[in-house]
Amino acid sequence: MNTYWPFRIDDRHLWAYTNNFITPEECDNIVKYGKEHGLKKGKIGSGDKLQEEISYRDSNITWLFPNKETESLYRRMSDVVTGLNNQYFHFDIEGFGEGFQFTEYQAPAGKYGKHIDSIHKGMIRKLSISLQLSDPDEYEGGDLVLYDGDEPLKMQKAKGTLVMFPSFVMHEVTPVTKGTRHSLVAWITGPRFK
Repeated sequence: MNTYWPFRIDDRHLWAYTNNFITPEECDNIVKYGKEHGLKKGKIGSGDKLQEEISYRDSNITWLFPNKETESLYRRMSDVVTGLNNQYFHFDIEGFGEGFQFTEYQAPAGKYGKHIDSIHKGMIRKLSISLQLSDPDEYEGGDLVLYDGDEPLKMQKAKGTLVMFPSFVMHEVTPVTKGTRHSLVAWITGPRFK
């Protein structure tokens, strides 16, 4: 006998994606722009608790903030985020609370082990975005993998593909074993969940 009677069924999805969000040439331009801004070793944590020496993250990053050069990308990302959220997630969102993170993973061990993007006692990240900037033929490994329980779900790797998922979903970037993988990551924030 079922003793539970739900008011609503949760129709939220674990992930959504858009192929060909930007062209290969636009991907190359973002990579060039990101590299021109100087890459630094990726860290974890926030504020006074930033950690650089960690075993499960090996990447180089820089931050791309809204300006004249990035305004068009920010506008397009805003449009796709709003559309995907309305269709798949239905979260109460406000905008990009942080800059876009340009990330470079280099062989033989560039990776980011299993983690979630939510920040304890920090801004409320609701949705995470990963935009593939490299052609999958240019590297091996480097898969974005989401976890539904223990079940790994490999995301698409086509250049220009944008993947979006709730920030509380466990995910990882597997080690890049050959070549270099570039991506652009962003987080959409909003009021507390209730």
